[in-house]
Amino acid sequence: MGLGEGIDTKRTLVLKVDKESPDLEKIRIAAGIIRRGGTVAFPTETVYGLGADALNPAAVAKIFEAKKRPPDNPIIVHVSSIDDVHRVAEEIPEGAYSVIERFWPGPLTLIFRASRNVPKTTTAGLETVAVRMPSHKVALALIKESGTPIAAPSANLSGKPSPTAAEHVLRDLYGRIDALLDAGPTEVGVESTVLDLTADPPEILRPGGTPYEDLLDVLGRVRLHPLVTAQRAISIEKPRSPGMKHRHYAPNAKLILVEGSTADKVAMKVLEVASLQSGKRRKVGILATDENLHFYRRKPYIVRSFGKRSDPSTLAKNLFKVLRELDDTGVDVIVAEGVSTEGLGLAVMNRLRKASGYNIIRA
Repeated sequence: MGLGEGIDTKRTLVLKVDKESPDLEKIRIAAGIIRRGGTVAFPTETVYGLGADALNPAAVAKIFEAKKRPPDNPIIVHVSSIDDVHRVAEEIPEGAYSVIERFWPGPLTLIFRASRNVPKTTTAGLETVAVRMPSHKVALALIKESGTPIAAPSANLSGKPSPTAAEHVLRDLYGRIDALLDAGPTEVGVESTVLDLTADPPEILRPGGTPYEDLLDVLGRVRLHPLVTAQRAISIEKPRSPGMKHRHYAPNAKLILVEGSTADKVAMKVLEVASLQSGKRRKVGILATDENLHFYRRKPYIVRSFGKRSDPSTLAKNLFKVLRELDDTGVDVIVAEGVSTEGLGLAVMNRLRKASGYNIIRA
């Protein structure tokens, strides 16, 4: 299927901008679309987001429609200043300021009590609102120029791997959204960490670009929601954060995740599972790490590395991109290596477990 085929409701305007010094005229064009109630995909340091005026329920509804997003999945509100936070949050708890000072702007979303300004469409009916200040210069310029907080989930069809490049956005949403600001690939590669400050102690609802260990250093006490480390499906009636209830991050191919205590054991089990799937006449892809590539040489599988076990930031940055690349090869099954859950590895494993639908095999 070509870009936009079957969804030719509108032309999506693509505006290429420099990530360090974006053209203000192009930012103003995109901001005008936001102010008029339209939708604009834009880069953040984590993934590309699909933005609309967070305070305009009709505009936010267009996000749900474009993404085919379930209506009970709340949307993160992006801000460019503390003044914006006061517009969407009823109050900022005293303890929040140390977190904001340390981690904003950056890949951390904070949950506050929502102010009356925020429509229930944005919060999915919750009394709380998820807020973050991105560090990407294009995102900050767009929010500032729009003059309103911007609601923005990831700019992909719901359930698919998140977009870390403009081409991913176009593949999923061309013809479904008004515009795209293209500033090249994103840096972090996984979504922001979501920290609920209305809980005591503060609770991580979704691991992401700000590691648990870093938050612990600042707050002293941080709880992990059971979903963060879950290795099986857990029923959530009313999700307090994106990524909690519905299936996310999944490629078209079936994904099988192999977890184990050592890299060697994981690789051996990956080969065993791949051989079994190949014997069923399925085209097999392997999501590998650099350190284990030598195990798969001369094997009849499509192998792609998504980074180094020794550097989880590379795994996070490349995860969604490589899952999409494997899908593009037409594989039926992807057998993925599990990695350590330390640092950014926690976010990587959370995404892989959810992408597999908790189809996990132990080495």
